[in-house]
Amino acid sequence: MESIKGIYKTGHGPSSSHTMAPNKAAILFKNKTPDAFSYRVTLFGSLAATGKGHLTDKTIIEELSPKPVEIIWKPDVFLSIHPNGMTFEALKSDGAVMESWTTYSIGGGDLYSETQSETNHVYPHNNMTEILKYALKNGISLWEYVEEYEGSEIWDFLKERWEEMKNCVEEGLKKEGVLPGELHLARRAASFFLKSNYVIGTLNRKATVFAYALAVSEENASGGIVVTAPTCGSAGVLPGVLYHTWKDYNTPEERIYKAMATAALIGNVVKHNASVSGADVGCQGEVGTACAMAAGAATQIFGGSNFQIEYAAEMGLEHHLGLTCDPVCGLVQIPCIERNAFAAERALDAAAYATLSDGRHFLTFDEVVEAMKNTGHDLPSLYKETSKGGLAFVVDESDLL
Repeated sequence: MESIKGIYKTGHGPSSSHTMAPNKAAILFKNKTPDAFSYRVTLFGSLAATGKGHLTDKTIIEELSPKPVEIIWKPDVFLSIHPNGMTFEALKSDGAVMESWTTYSIGGGDLYSETQSETNHVYPHNNMTEILKYALKNGISLWEYVEEYEGSEIWDFLKERWEEMKNCVEEGLKKEGVLPGELHLARRAASFFLKSNYVIGTLNRKATVFAYALAVSEENASGGIVVTAPTCGSAGVLPGVLYHTWKDYNTPEERIYKAMATAALIGNVVKHNASVSGADVGCQGEVGTACAMAAGAATQIFGGSNFQIEYAAEMGLEHHLGLTCDPVCGLVQIPCIERNAFAAERALDAAAYATLSDGRHFLTFDEVVEAMKNTGHDLPSLYKETSKGGLAFVVDESDLL
């Protein structure tokens, strides 16, 4: 498996697949073709279907400017490698193609090309079962396993990502008003946080967790700076849970870093063996994986064993199986923002359940990852980030005008 650094990427929302990765691709192609007179970019499949709502064209044009850029949309054409395909063409002054490059946005801000895969293999083990066996044999925790293969410098990286996560939560809590886009969706994080001050007990805890997760998701929806965990569309789940344990339970930040290491390891297993791309496997691969990551992180913070952590992660993903990616109007707002808040709460429930158990359970995390992959590939494309099915289909967009 690759470095866990690939799970946590910092950049502008609203989508790691549709905004961050196309931006990266545009930079790479621009640097490769400095003599181009103009550019033509063809977007395929899911990337084209919801690209406008995800600002795909905007980020590509801005990166390739000041040279002219033509965007061609082909939402009904799906390339064989991945639903999020894109072809960049550098043109001469007479319109002739001087260079062409096809690449794919495979989730979490990553690119894949047939000629070059952007992988950085660090770990010798490829699934959670192998990792748990190794950890048990050597008497180490999952965060120690990460440190063994990533080196001590991983803590500086995680500290930086945590500071960015905290900043995103705090910025989101300050802001009110309406999110950009035709849905005219009002921000809710600030009001949820305000109301949390006037309730006690379980409702207070729920209100604060909801507020923290909403804050990040709303920042993402407005194109703000977020940290993928493992994607932009699911970026509110893990920070919502971690900020809650830090702020409301006084968890030392060193324990937060260790929990982030374990969370990223969980996300890495999913990414390596299945997918975290909504266009590939639906929202179960995004919010489901984020819930698994947050559940494992919380279980570790609350003193759970490696096997309890794995159990919590298994439940976090298992109970999101079949979740479709059906953004209304192609925006990362409905149902995405609420899903982040509910997944954060569900992660804490999974952590509590696993911690109360002895860690033994029937299904392994790896089996659920396999089931998620199979389920995702069985889903019709209209339920995978095309805005043609599910909630996106039943909403009458004429009522939004």
